[in-house]
Amino acid sequence: MRIRPLNDRVLVLRVEQKQKTAGGIIIPDTAKEKPQEGKVVATGPGKMGDNGKRTPLDVKEGDRILFSKYAGSEIKIDGVEHIFMRESDILAVFD
Repeated sequence: MRIRPLNDRVLVLRVEQKQKTAGGIIIPDTAKEKPQEGKVVATGPGKMGDNGKRTPLDVKEGDRILFSKYAGSEIKIDGVEHIFMRESDILAVFD
């Protein structure tokens, strides 16, 4: 299935968190928090300004991003969990 976000929306796939800590401790599934890191899968065309022109997004498909903890709406696409969020919910882009 192909999804195209609208306006300043971004579709993100969460990056899986590591099973072990640096010290070698294995983290059980019940103690894990959802990661706040993801990969941009699709972006919208940009936000419509007051002058009628679109402002392009700063992120693009394939970017690795950091987003706020409660950002966006979770959806399942072909059995895989994704997040729809606004560009303003994105905190940083990894280089």
